[in-house]
Amino acid sequence: MKLTLRQQLTQFGHVLQSALFPALEEELGELGEPAKRLIASLEMIPLARFVPSARGWIGRPSKDRLAIASAFVAKAVYGFGLTRQLLDALERDAQLRRICGWREAWQIPSESTFSRAFDEFAQMELPQFVHEALIRETQQDRLIGHIARDSTAIEARERFPETASPAAPEKTAASATPAVPEPPRKRGPKKGSQQGKRRPHKRHKGGKPKPALPEGARLHQQRSMSLPEMLQDLPKDCSIGVKTSSKGYTQHWRGYKLHLDVADGQIPISAVLTAAKLHDSQVAIPLMTMTSQRVTYCYDLMDAAYDAAHILDHSRQCGHVPIVDPVQHYHGPESFVPPKNPNRQLSWAEEERYKERTMVERVNARLKDEFGGRTVRVRGAAKVMAHLMFGVLALTVDQILKLVQ
Repeated sequence: MKLTLRQQLTQFGHVLQSALFPALEEELGELGEPAKRLIASLEMIPLARFVPSARGWIGRPSKDRLAIASAFVAKAVYGFGLTRQLLDALERDAQLRRICGWREAWQIPSESTFSRAFDEFAQMELPQFVHEALIRETQQDRLIGHIARDSTAIEARERFPETASPAAPEKTAASATPAVPEPPRKRGPKKGSQQGKRRPHKRHKGGKPKPALPEGARLHQQRSMSLPEMLQDLPKDCSIGVKTSSKGYTQHWRGYKLHLDVADGQIPISAVLTAAKLHDSQVAIPLMTMTSQRVTYCYDLMDAAYDAAHILDHSRQCGHVPIVDPVQHYHGPESFVPPKNPNRQLSWAEEERYKERTMVERVNARLKDEFGGRTVRVRGAAKVMAHLMFGVLALTVDQILKLVQ
């Protein structure tokens, strides 16, 4: 008989509490809460399946990459901002060192070895593959009601080449002399034009046709592209991001944007990193396609930034029901401009379901406050994504285990 997801998680939690934790406490001593969270994360995350092994290679054997990958998961679980802090904790804490895979302190690699290993993990997209495997194993047989979609600002300590301003044209002798002003032109239609004549009104069958979207728009092109092509088309360079808060204030930051799809239970399903200058709507279709390949769900919950015809049509094409907040223009607490299309409003049932969208905001807050989202010290989109995904891995395991508590 095949066990359900809740039965599998209940059995996993029972093995942790009754067998694994007592056996480790006999060998390592009493386990604290962070140590238990790390052990549960390492047991649930299939790291060994994706970390390459150096056995049998020609040349000097490299350090154990599995232990280093486990240490980066510990960095996210314990909330260390720097790799140097992680190494100091590994040297003085024998319990943490044994959990990651080293028996003695002299076996811990140097900081430069950690940096080279992290670069390897970033180039091979190790945390992304591990997170996808975790989601497929735990959420594939589950019918998810809502997927909440949103982005969050990721500040990075990184410089980028600024766009050079166009040079002003040099003044010549001809341009220095003032030109003679032309006489003012009289109002009214030109002589011989048809402007003043009344044109016959042409009726359109079935109502006035809607204006066609530009063929070169990214949303229009994404409808006919594959998922790798859509991800390759998105800009990932460091840039300046601008957004307007719920109170109407404009905020700026230098770095990137992390776009997340979060399922019921605050479980991150998909993640995409883009440049900070990119609008949220440009990542909706790739995220929707990625999430649809991993899980089965019913409703797409998005804010007003995703209110576009292509996004709504693609959601319906995937078999989902899009619930998007209508576009409204807010100019401060004392003045409110009504929406352009006042007829489009959420129904009572849609408003109740739309309230579930706040779960993606809570996941973004936990990722920044508890799992290293605010302490990005690496440079480059690949490394920044790897740093964030190690935190997303730890956050995903923590939320999955909460389903059985």
